[in-house]
Amino acid sequence: MGQVRQNEQSGGRRLRPGGLLRRTRAARLVAAGLTAAALLSGCALGTESGSGGPGAAGQAGPAPETKAQRLAKKQAAIAAATRRWGLAQVPLTAPAPPDAKPTLSTRDGFEVEGQEDLPHVFTTVPVKERVVFLTIDDGAEKDPEFLRMMKELDIPYSAFLSDYLVSEDYDYFRTMQKQGAALHNHTLDHPYLPGLSYEEQRHQICGMQDIIEKQYGKRPRLFRPPYGNYNQDTLKAAKSCGIEAVPLWNAEAFTDRVDYREWDRDLHPGDIVLTHFRGAGEWDGTMVDMVRQAMKVITSKGYAVARLEDYV
Repeated sequence: MGQVRQNEQSGGRRLRPGGLLRRTRAARLVAAGLTAAALLSGCALGTESGSGGPGAAGQAGPAPETKAQRLAKKQAAIAAATRRWGLAQVPLTAPAPPDAKPTLSTRDGFEVEGQEDLPHVFTTVPVKERVVFLTIDDGAEKDPEFLRMMKELDIPYSAFLSDYLVSEDYDYFRTMQKQGAALHNHTLDHPYLPGLSYEEQRHQICGMQDIIEKQYGKRPRLFRPPYGNYNQDTLKAAKSCGIEAVPLWNAEAFTDRVDYREWDRDLHPGDIVLTHFRGAGEWDGTMVDMVRQAMKVITSKGYAVARLEDYV
């Protein structure tokens, strides 16, 4: 119809009646021919591609990557990052997390009175897989190279933050969160909690809950008391603030070594590894050096680093 309308326009020229009739007949013949050609073209395309859409034949996009291809690409990227960051070995890949999280209990000797009604305190997650969990405390050092390293190596970790240090640069930890790290509670000011009243402890814990929720959108489920020190009031206050569990640690990583809590001086399945946001001012090295040392020990002992929140 569009072509018919176009032919009905005179373009400002006066046509003789006979000429108009001849041109109208010619236009009809042209339109009929174009319509037939379009129908034949559509049939041909539909036969070849099955879609009937113009240009569909022979224009299929590249096949999507398979799961195996995506995994191979990721492993190649991590291997390249391992060389770039100077790790001794490529970090081992953690197994898929369990469908149901392990049942937690408070470690023997770590209980307080009424412990059965309070958040559990533990140093190791009860698992059989050779995985450990990397946790980092405080928030003093804010090294951008550390963020880049952990992202490129795809090493999971959890941060336990104190506001008097984090408040210097909330955005640093916001970037950390966007990269996949979970942010948890380590009090407002990092005090020795057993020396405070119940209300003072509750202020330290609930106040940090409020700040993490305001800054990062979610109230933490996990809490680590400063220095690992707590009493019954600490756990009561933590529970009242929404805390569900209190992971401590079974090993601690530095830039030059890893220290252990147990008599055998070794890692065990499910161990929680502690380190800190520290730099050259307090360590003989950087956070990048700490990760390099920690991963050297963890990987050489046949362990992978898993995400704590998948198990707790």
